[in-house]
Amino acid sequence: MTTVVLADDEALLRKALASLLPLEGDITVLAEAVDGAEAVSATLTHRPDVLVVDLEMPGVDGLEALAEIRRELPDQVVLMLTRHARPGVLRSALRLGVQGFASKSAEPSHLAAVIATLHGGGRWIDQDVSAAAIVDDSPLTDREIDVLRVTGAGYSVAEIASQLHLAPGTVRNYLSSAMQKTQTSTRHAAARYAREHDWL
Repeated sequence: MTTVVLADDEALLRKALASLLPLEGDITVLAEAVDGAEAVSATLTHRPDVLVVDLEMPGVDGLEALAEIRRELPDQVVLMLTRHARPGVLRSALRLGVQGFASKSAEPSHLAAVIATLHGGGRWIDQDVSAAAIVDDSPLTDREIDVLRVTGAGYSVAEIASQLHLAPGTVRNYLSSAMQKTQTSTRHAAARYAREHDWL
């Protein structure tokens, strides 16, 4: 049997998966979470074999939730669900040790098979996810992407520095470089530009 925590802000999809996954495989859903903060809490409480987490959630997104979980549970197995496989996001997720990436439009039977693969120690990236992520025209470095992602959430330079464990001056340097590359005049404009071009 494989135990799972499901985290997705789309109630209909989350409830459907919670009902269907146990019918498709030997899967027990221990808890559901509606956002990243709940995903962290539920995962640390229940310690599932596999965390199935949506990439894009309000407040704390899937990547931020995973970074927090990794501090407590460095070996947590994770299947990330996404509609938009942006190259920068895929790189960030892989850096955080995500073992699996699947499309949110995948059939429950496919997700059940992927969960079993991950629980068995394997890795999986859906073909449509990897194909979309191969086309990478981003001029931004991984660190610039990290800084812009946090900037996009509305944090100050000091808060960004604290979250990413960097010096404030280093954050300013990354932001300045990203603003030059995106030809924008503020860090928020740079984050917006990068998101619009699928670089984050």
